Amino acid sequence: MAPARLLTKLLLLCFAFLVFCAPSALAAEAVGPAKSLGGEGKSKTTAAATTSGRDKTSGSAPAGGSDKEVLSISTAKPGNGATVSGTIGWEVAVAAGAPTKVEFLVDGAAKFSDSSAPYSGSLDTTKLSNGNHTLSATAYGSKGAKATTSVTVKVSNTTSTPAPQPTPEPTPTPAPAPETGSGGPIYWGATIGTHLTGGQPPWDMGAVTKFEEETRKKVSMVNFFQPFANCNPGCSFYSFPAGPLENIRLHGSIPVLSWSSQSIPSTKNEPDFQLSDVIAGRYDSYIREFATKAKAWGHPFMLRFNWEMNGKWFPWHEGVNGNQPGEFVTSWRHVHDIFKEVGATNVTWVWCPNVEYSGATPLASVYPGDAYVDWTGLDGYNRGTNPVAPEGWKSFSQVYRSSYNAIAGSIAPSKPLMVGEVASSEIGGSKSAWIKDMLARVPAEFPKIRALLYFDKYDSSMDWPLETSTSSVSAFAEGLQSPVYAGNTFSSLSATKILPLG
Repeated sequence: MAPARLLTKLLLLCFAFLVFCAPSALAAEAVGPAKSLGGEGKSKTTAAATTSGRDKTSGSAPAGGSDKEVLSISTAKPGNGATVSGTIGWEVAVAAGAPTKVEFLVDGAAKFSDSSAPYSGSLDTTKLSNGNHTLSATAYGSKGAKATTSVTVKVSNTTSTPAPQPTPEPTPTPAPAPETGSGGPIYWGATIGTHLTGGQPPWDMGAVTKFEEETRKKVSMVNFFQPFANCNPGCSFYSFPAGPLENIRLHGSIPVLSWSSQSIPSTKNEPDFQLSDVIAGRYDSYIREFATKAKAWGHPFMLRFNWEMNGKWFPWHEGVNGNQPGEFVTSWRHVHDIFKEVGATNVTWVWCPNVEYSGATPLASVYPGDAYVDWTGLDGYNRGTNPVAPEGWKSFSQVYRSSYNAIAGSIAPSKPLMVGEVASSEIGGSKSAWIKDMLARVPAEFPKIRALLYFDKYDSSMDWPLETSTSSVSAFAEGLQSPVYAGNTFSSLSATKILPLG
């Protein structure tokens, strides 16, 4: 009987071991983005979550996923113990999780915050006393998690006569008012960051109100960003943002949605979000549902799809992420056709490249055609001599003229043009004079520009917001008082294409 009892015990132990191991084996199964959408097309490995320096994507946290949230951050720059002076870049690296906001503090006092990767900003150390200071940053997650990182730096600014700065361009003579028929009324607005109230529009419309108090005029447009999905680590897809769009409409302004065929955190290498995936129909069910909800919302809005496509910093550019020449136009037409099929006639399509630069993809090669575009656009910045990305001080005309001439002259001469993103650094010249010149020159010399959106947001350690100086805020406010820049009386627009004013 002893051998029989021994055999029985061995069998029971084996059964218990199998029961113990089974949950771990099941837990190892993962569902990728293609499966979660119904699985059309090829299956690929999602790229590592590294963040592009040109990323400007933001959005409310997607539904789904684990209830447990883990955040881990570190200070990317400046280094601990560094001696600093002047204006420095301050950036936080995310090791785990996806913060909804990172707040930056000096010696415990809040200085600014950022709600999109890379989480960064500029710090003017000349406003601090010489000596040691603690730079700390706190990340906040969507489910209440927090993470903090801090470094100690030594501020050492000279009190002697400052070194001579580059001579700024002379303040231009204000341009004359536009001639009859040369232009027309201009929609104006902004992308607004978290630095005004701690929240970002259109989720926090109080930031829009604060911005309007500074500029002394109501915005006629508000831009915000949303990608297809958040893949950190599993993919959840963002639905049509009816609530944020409605917030803008009820404010009396026209919503501008910058929508991108990518996942966040953003990287140039996203093999599950290649242009060929869009063309092959891998995301058709998601796009069709998005378009159907756009139609159901029923109010007009601008859709700035896959902007700056002629550059090399986003995963939808030809030449990166496995994308081939000609695929941008094909993918744009594919998405456009789905919206047309479901009858989403309240969507106005904005094709918005970056201003041309050495090495950029030729504009004409990525233009989808007049039948697929309602407005053209351009993004361009004056980086001045900001040490983060110095390009030399350039006037608005120097930044925009060549690209504007190409689009308005031959690529799409019948289309109105939107300046989708524009801003100036403070370093290398007079930012206030630059802004004054821009607002006077646009209606006088760039008649195809019928909408202008200022990028009032800290991004990639650049000092873009108007609020970097009171003189810049004043120059912008004064320029806007011209009747050529429209206010916000657009809450009751009919559900058709948005046309230029006048």
